[in-house]
Amino acid sequence: MKRSLFGRIWPNATAVVLFVGFVFPVYWMFATAFKPTGDIISDDPVWFPTDATLDHFKKAVDADHFWTLVVNSVTVTVLSVVLSLVIALFAAFALARMRFKGRRGLIVTFMLAQMAPWEVMIIAIYMVVRDNDMLNSLVPLTVIYMMMVLPLTVLTLRGYVAAVPRELEESAMVDGCTRPQAFIKVIFPLLAPGLMATSLFGFITAWNEFPLVLILNKDAEAQTLPLWLSQFQTAFGDDWGATMAASSLFALPILILFIFLQRKAVSGLTDGAVKG
Repeated sequence: MKRSLFGRIWPNATAVVLFVGFVFPVYWMFATAFKPTGDIISDDPVWFPTDATLDHFKKAVDADHFWTLVVNSVTVTVLSVVLSLVIALFAAFALARMRFKGRRGLIVTFMLAQMAPWEVMIIAIYMVVRDNDMLNSLVPLTVIYMMMVLPLTVLTLRGYVAAVPRELEESAMVDGCTRPQAFIKVIFPLLAPGLMATSLFGFITAWNEFPLVLILNKDAEAQTLPLWLSQFQTAFGDDWGATMAASSLFALPILILFIFLQRKAVSGLTDGAVKG
């Protein structure tokens, strides 16, 4: 009985400790963003903001180029995720359903690309973008971010396509569907968990990316929010309320997206990995 009780308690206790460790910094960031400046610099920590204020958020929103950078980040992130999903759908179908020379080597190449650190290629990427006169443009960022998330997207969706019985596709083709129609009507609806998982991964990757935009986009109006956030404290000094407000605004889209997609995303990653 004691061993059984211990076996039930320690996983839950570990989960609680990990939950607090991960959630508390996020809570403290949002709480600090709403606190008056006096509570922030107080020697005694104020755990719950009593006189909540939006002044820090107003200062962050009124910062130079904020809304321009919001549009830049949303544009680059959404386009890179959508492009990677479209390309990955066709690539995953080909890798899962078709047999052709070099197929295994292509799968290994995607795995190696997923493990490769993109930071080591920054100099080469900069030279290519510079030679094509595309510095301070959102196009290179969109293409590179798409390539960053494409390998995992292909490998995950390949697992889902391979898990769909061929008989379903063949039955649709017997009923008069072409192969593309069978893919759209039969296979595509079954890929929803995988699409959600890869979309969330791609969104987080592109939204948070920092080194490339730092190197490629020096123009203040051509940058994205991660770079703006890194320069925010330099511009506003030790105004921790405004800094936490800016950090909260930056993290909010990811938190909202994760809350809505987390269940499907986790099952999508695990199922795709196992079924592939």
